[in-house]
Amino acid sequence: MRQAVMTSPGVIEHRNVPEPAPGPGQVLLRIKRIGVCGTDLHVYHGKHPFTPYPVVQGHEFSAVVEAVGKGVKGIEVGRKATATPQEVCGKCKPCLRGDYNICDKLKVRGFQAPGVAQDLFVVEAEKVVLLPDSFTPDQGALIEPTAVAVHSTGRAGDMKGKNVAVLGAGPIGNLVAQVARCRGANVLITDISDFRLEKAKECGTPATSNPKRETLGEASKRVFGEEGFDLALECVGIEATMDAAVEYINKGGDIVVLGVFGEKPRIDMSVVGDRELTIIGTLMYKYEDYVKAVELIANAQVITAPLVTKRFPFERYIDAYHFIEKQGDKSLKVMIDL
Repeated sequence: MRQAVMTSPGVIEHRNVPEPAPGPGQVLLRIKRIGVCGTDLHVYHGKHPFTPYPVVQGHEFSAVVEAVGKGVKGIEVGRKATATPQEVCGKCKPCLRGDYNICDKLKVRGFQAPGVAQDLFVVEAEKVVLLPDSFTPDQGALIEPTAVAVHSTGRAGDMKGKNVAVLGAGPIGNLVAQVARCRGANVLITDISDFRLEKAKECGTPATSNPKRETLGEASKRVFGEEGFDLALECVGIEATMDAAVEYINKGGDIVVLGVFGEKPRIDMSVVGDRELTIIGTLMYKYEDYVKAVELIANAQVITAPLVTKRFPFERYIDAYHFIEKQGDKSLKVMIDL
């Protein structure tokens, strides 16, 4: 079968390897579509601190069940599916209390463990998430980032009726804004890319702002009036957006941090303390977040089609990275078609 291996930063080698077979309690998936995410780009550039080479990438994906191992029940051959990519120990304190997404020995497929960039992939049955027959391959591959949005917004607690600022309108920010709306929030989304802001509008988030033209404070007043906003979700990973969130959020507000920071940001902790702000971390998702993501997309509460910018055939995997680099903020989600 075909397999794509990133042997070193910026280099993908295509290999022919033996087909795997499912063991007891395992499922064999035929991979159909893989999404390229921002963290994959860090690996491509050699800037991901926890990914060794060579590495088989791919953690956002859709597939079809090819075969099931002994003892597997409720998963039929031919069903559309995806799967959670975490490998956890099950024994550390976070795992024992149910927070396996922050396992002390967490490994993620496509980074510290082999990913799905190959025709067939074996996964444990308990990690498989079945998809509706109506799902497209793109929708299936977008379950993973949607689950990020489900988990992170859940970390913020009850959103119903709250004014919420989402900083960053890339794929994650777009989906966070959509899920926040599903949870009953009034949402303002910001980005320096007008292209991404237009995509946010296409996905049902009409209140947008470009920081090049107005501050977050000005945008908040325009959209929310004197009420301001009580919750911010930082989806960029740079100092400027964290600084804006701290500066303009209402006193007693919560800031959920999704962005992956390449450099340590300087935060005015005196303001955080003086205004009793709460900074909340969030990482990945749990199985139930995947299930909720499937429900939201299946019910058309979360719109995914405008997020897909381009697809590349598996043989041109490296071209997807070249395209993303060339397009810059004119690209959202690029897919690999198997």
